[in-house]
Amino acid sequence: MKFLKLLILLFTIPIFSQQGGMWIPSLLKGMNETEMKNLGMKMKAEDIYSVNKSSLKDAIVHFNGGCTSEIISNKGLILTNHHCGYDAIQSHSSVEHDYLQDGFWARDIYAELPNPGMVATLIVSINDVTDQVLEGVSSLPTEAAKQQKIQENISKVQNDFKRESWQDTKIRTFYEGNQYILFVTETFKDIRLVGAPPSSIGKFGSDTDNWVWPRHTGDFSLFRIYANRDNKPAEYSQDNVPYTPKHYLPVSLDGISEEDFTMVFGFPGRTQEYLPSFAVEQIVNTLNPAKIEIRDAALKVQDDFMRKDKAIKIQYASKYASVANYWKKWIGEKQGLEKSNAIQIKKDFEKEFSKKVEKSGKTKEYGSLLKDFQESYAEITEYALARDYFNEVVLRNTELLSFGNQLYQLEQIYNSKGEQSFNDRKNNLIKRFEELYKDFNPTVDERVFEQLMNLYITKSPYSPPSLKKEDLSKLASDIYKKSKLTSFEGVKELLKGDAKSAIKDLNKDSGYELVKLLTDNYNDKVTTIYNELNLKINGLQREYMKAQLELFPDARYFPDANSTLRITYGKVKGYHPNDAVYYEPVTHLEGIMEKYIPGDYEFDVPTKLIQLYKNKDYGQYGEDGKMPVCFLGTNHTTGGNSGSPAIDAEGNLIGLNFDRVWEGTMSDIHYDPEICRNIMVDIRYVLFIIDKYANADNLIKEMELVHPKRGTKKTKKKR
Repeated sequence: MKFLKLLILLFTIPIFSQQGGMWIPSLLKGMNETEMKNLGMKMKAEDIYSVNKSSLKDAIVHFNGGCTSEIISNKGLILTNHHCGYDAIQSHSSVEHDYLQDGFWARDIYAELPNPGMVATLIVSINDVTDQVLEGVSSLPTEAAKQQKIQENISKVQNDFKRESWQDTKIRTFYEGNQYILFVTETFKDIRLVGAPPSSIGKFGSDTDNWVWPRHTGDFSLFRIYANRDNKPAEYSQDNVPYTPKHYLPVSLDGISEEDFTMVFGFPGRTQEYLPSFAVEQIVNTLNPAKIEIRDAALKVQDDFMRKDKAIKIQYASKYASVANYWKKWIGEKQGLEKSNAIQIKKDFEKEFSKKVEKSGKTKEYGSLLKDFQESYAEITEYALARDYFNEVVLRNTELLSFGNQLYQLEQIYNSKGEQSFNDRKNNLIKRFEELYKDFNPTVDERVFEQLMNLYITKSPYSPPSLKKEDLSKLASDIYKKSKLTSFEGVKELLKGDAKSAIKDLNKDSGYELVKLLTDNYNDKVTTIYNELNLKINGLQREYMKAQLELFPDARYFPDANSTLRITYGKVKGYHPNDAVYYEPVTHLEGIMEKYIPGDYEFDVPTKLIQLYKNKDYGQYGEDGKMPVCFLGTNHTTGGNSGSPAIDAEGNLIGLNFDRVWEGTMSDIHYDPEICRNIMVDIRYVLFIIDKYANADNLIKEMELVHPKRGTKKTKKKR
């Protein structure tokens, strides 16, 4: 009998190792470490995370708050995705010097380009502070009172926690508020652009191939962290020097094979793995379809203009990519949830949950949870839909309305805090607007406005009744002709003078008047009720998570992603997307040539890359006469993992995570190991582009190139 149990355990661990999960790196010892070693890992947990000595975590960087990057040299060189560096590449581009089209390569550190406002954050330590944060919370009578006490405790813990003067602390909640962890961080503020391939490489396939396999995108860019003379974080200065890291990742030249161990280390943004079926039904049937329709309308307008005008293409390149990214993701997520029968799987679990509650005698504590969920989601649906319409139309995808809403917030600050706060915010806002208006085109935005306002007025449950009678074409024409929100100079004119006169001028502007009507209507009819219902649902979700942890003690529960440092492990592996179809896990340069369409917006290929392909001039980076480009893994990733390193069994860099397969984008809500795959650029393709395409051998010489499968260390670059 003991042998049978051991046999079951041995067969269970490797299977469970690939079932998804985003694990806290400081808590790997035990089952996680065992699973990883069963998958082929040769490191110890302490090699991944350590406070007392350098470890892999010291090379993992939160890149500008939204992506991940990794340090790959002893001079602070960091690697991230091309799409993560896109804003910076675009900001340095012009029609005369189009780095989006031509690429950019600094031949020495003096040519590297500063990026004001860009930051890179390293994790110093991870500390469980659950007891301190939850002290005195459980006895409070209401959810609002509990949340207020938690926030008070968080502030106290952060203020009291010992750290160096240049370090920061932040506390994040885990397991829906059942655990709290404090992170000590160091944030560097002098980050410079070092290199980026042209978009025809870094964005090859663009929106057509986004979320799709097979993929052939060289989605990478290079930056450098600079520090002061003491190697500490500092604002930009010509006196700063390249940062010397505690650890950097050696780069493997040996490539990958199917079934090889892979670990992705980064800052995944947000998952919702433990939602009840009622929430998933709302997402699939109501919220995602609305958001998809809105973004589809905006993208069609922008794409039409971008294809006709190169200047507009540069203006809108980053914005378009950002909007399109989640538009396509939501489409795949909806289809994946339906295909994987996720709602029914949730319902089946809820039946099992109810039985566990009753069997364990926990009816008083947890017996009404599912019923309360059902009632709350039924009640919140129309408010959640109205919220998504407002966010997508007013705050995100119609720029004039978005600018106007920021001015609306400025007026609210004056009303609540007075003129000094108004002036402080006004000055910051003017600086922000100066950057935003550089990429604003009122002709494009007017057409977007028409399309999106029509959807808002006709389909949002709580749009202003007075707008339903408006002729939208005339309304758009009048506003974009008369409103001063259509230019940076116009906004500055509205804001000149003291606060009282500025607000008076704002309220005479037709664009601002519309924004105020939309925002006041939304606040009056939606905000308060939505927030009350959502607070209640959050409390239910916390109890639901607590109940699952308590009633299913042997289950593997990882905390949902929340933009904190995590690892996910798996293997290089293909998959079956449909009956009789199998996707190999590796793509090659041949696939780029197969997709090549001369002069096409998405599938053009640089002449030099074509020549390198024809000559099979791959240097030391090719394999068996072919040039690998991308590969698949079973790692559980999400937004924020863009730019995360793919690490081999010994801690070397083998690739760069940048996407997921379309069939598996529902992994934020429901992870299915059969079809959920992450997509990574093979590091050999990155090196090939830097070396053979760009001739930036100064960057290759910085890196430590290794042959782990041969058992050798650093190798010299071969030509």
